[in-house]
Amino acid sequence: MGHRKGDNGGVKTLRLAVDPAHLETAEARKAIERGAEILRAGGLVALPTETVYGLGANALDATAVASIFAAKQRPAWDPVIVHIADEAMLEGLVTEIPEAARKLMAAFWPGPLTLLLPRSKAIPDAVTAGRLLMGVRMPAHPVALELIWRAGVPVAAPSANTFGRTSPTTAAHVLEDLDGRIDAVLDAGPTEHGVESTVLDPCQSPMVIYRPGAVTAVQIRDTAGAVEVYQSSEKLQETPREAMPSPGVGLRHYAPKARLVLVDAPLEELGARLAEEAQRWPGERVGLMLPDEVTAPVKAAAFFAWGQWAAPKTMARELYSGLRALDAMGCTVILCPLPAAGGIGAAMRDRLRKAAERS
Repeated sequence: MGHRKGDNGGVKTLRLAVDPAHLETAEARKAIERGAEILRAGGLVALPTETVYGLGANALDATAVASIFAAKQRPAWDPVIVHIADEAMLEGLVTEIPEAARKLMAAFWPGPLTLLLPRSKAIPDAVTAGRLLMGVRMPAHPVALELIWRAGVPVAAPSANTFGRTSPTTAAHVLEDLDGRIDAVLDAGPTEHGVESTVLDPCQSPMVIYRPGAVTAVQIRDTAGAVEVYQSSEKLQETPREAMPSPGVGLRHYAPKARLVLVDAPLEELGARLAEEAQRWPGERVGLMLPDEVTAPVKAAAFFAWGQWAAPKTMARELYSGLRALDAMGCTVILCPLPAAGGIGAAMRDRLRKAAERS
């Protein structure tokens, strides 16, 4: 079925509903098989994972992978992640699996951990932006695993949104950006974690986290040894001079349409700081990502109830939904507190800082 147009225009996007708790139903089997057919034919299918919705294509088909970049308007310097349904799928895709990687796979696969491993010649250059290491993971979502297994091919899948914009955590978010540009979306409801996978290079010593996620540095260290977080040696540009070393390290990602302004303060000071910041934007329609515990009066045009500051996993799950909701309310400026850095808070801080970056 796939389209072969350079701009991916004119496609009728199918919305295929799947209840992840009942994959045995005829409706679920039909929807997943339809998605698998599209993937095998070289088309594009948005699929749910436990992190965000991904835009999938046959990772072994260079033309299909090129369609991902066209649909997302994604630059060629930004590599994508390959998703597999079981470890047997790694055979023929990678040339080596370090011992540290094997320990991490045993501990966190299926799950939100992407490992950078030496790729084989079977992987098209576009997947890795020409680099020798390929990001690969096994998603912990029953619909994603069933789709990949039925398609019988590894699936290259970055987030299913226009490049640089807020990642999608529902099928509706996918369609906001890509309706008419992709073949289908498998709608399995909201995602669990709400932020993208941790990306780790286990081939270095110490290992390097290129993108923080739900699998934390502490968990990685406890499982497989020393690890550090990647720090760019220079300020990245909108169009880098060379390919990115890993998915998720581009400068401006995850951004809402509104200008995003971050407020970094302890919880007891947040209300006052947010109120003060809101006054700095006269003439703008100000929206606010509002934790439950902040009760101080803040003058804003729109609010998104972000959940409890003390429940960062819930806040992570709602982060992108909140930014999209405030965009939909017509906000031109969004004020957002920076969560504490521990655990999944590190992932939220990473995404928010990249989303707020302005060239």
